[in-house]
Amino acid sequence: MSFDDLGAAAREEYDERRIAYHSELVVVETSTVRQIIHQGRLLMMLNQREISARRSLIVDGPWASGKSTTIKLLGKVHEQKVRSHWPDHDRIPVVYITTPPKGSPRKLASEFAHFLGLPDKPRYNTTDIADAVCHVLTEARTDLVIVDEIHNLNLATSAGEDMSDHLKYFTEHMPATFVYAGINVERSGLFTGVRGKQISARSVLVHTGPFIFGDEWRSLVATLEAALRLYEHAPGTLTRNAKYLHQRTGGSISSLSQLIRTAALSAIVSGSEAVTRDLLDATVLDHAAETVAPHQRPASTSTG
Repeated sequence: MSFDDLGAAAREEYDERRIAYHSELVVVETSTVRQIIHQGRLLMMLNQREISARRSLIVDGPWASGKSTTIKLLGKVHEQKVRSHWPDHDRIPVVYITTPPKGSPRKLASEFAHFLGLPDKPRYNTTDIADAVCHVLTEARTDLVIVDEIHNLNLATSAGEDMSDHLKYFTEHMPATFVYAGINVERSGLFTGVRGKQISARSVLVHTGPFIFGDEWRSLVATLEAALRLYEHAPGTLTRNAKYLHQRTGGSISSLSQLIRTAALSAIVSGSEAVTRDLLDATVLDHAAETVAPHQRPASTSTG
């Protein structure tokens, strides 16, 4: 049965599935993604026999440069590998937390506890929570811990120093590789002072950023276009407009993904079933991208 032959209810249900699909679309494996996943896997192998001074990975870059998406993909790849090798083992291969803003050691420990579903009772002090977290993760054979928003940890402040000491406690009491991601961490104070130098000496730093216009950018656009599921979309429309898409997004993969996904959703809702240049022109991007590359959208028409 073709799309046109579907009844109203069946078409609505099918469109809802396509909307859910296009809201996520695909994670594009860029050269940066491959580098981060490769470095993460190398460090996990390197850390297998280490007792305390394990090496870490820090992913640094501006906003909307794909840091969080990439480290989550690293976690997904590792978890899938573990599950395929030991399908019957009750393990927690990967933990993901975010660094609490204006945080404290207790808030940091609570982030781990919340991920694991451990009770956080008022009478528990920071050490109680930390010890419980380390015990569970050691028993669960966790070997990858991902800490996002690490720029919230500023070693130029006393609160940041306390959180850093507590994070160091976790790294030394869990047999896991730690991966951090943050915005411009080299300027945020993460490498400040004695503690910062110790972090720097134990970490591999990988930078993310906007893409230049070239073959890899064209490949990114082509991959996203190939993933579209629209009935009237003319193949090659987006790749022919790769230069325009680079100008619109400033080379940001996050903004590119948002632009194409939003346009695809509009195409489904409107029934046009195609992402065209006019539709891209009419699609509003995130403020950061619009500020970097101001775009004159077509004037809307009104009646009455």
